[in-house]
Amino acid sequence: MAISLTDSAATRVRNYLDARDNGIGLRLGVKKTGCSGYSYVINYAEKIEAGDAVFEDKGVTVVV
Repeated sequence: MAISLTDSAATRVRNYLDARDNGIGLRLGVKKTGCSGYSYVINYAEKIEAGDAVFEDKGVTVVV
């Protein structure tokens, strides 16, 4: 399994991370949302936790 970003998305994420001046990349996840099922969650990744899957693409770290 792999996660890839477009060139434009990678550039934008790197710019946001530089402007924030902290964080290591993006964190992607799925959370239960009651009776409607699940939803995707995208946040800044502050650290890598045990059990995380880590991908790197175009200079951006993506943590799942």
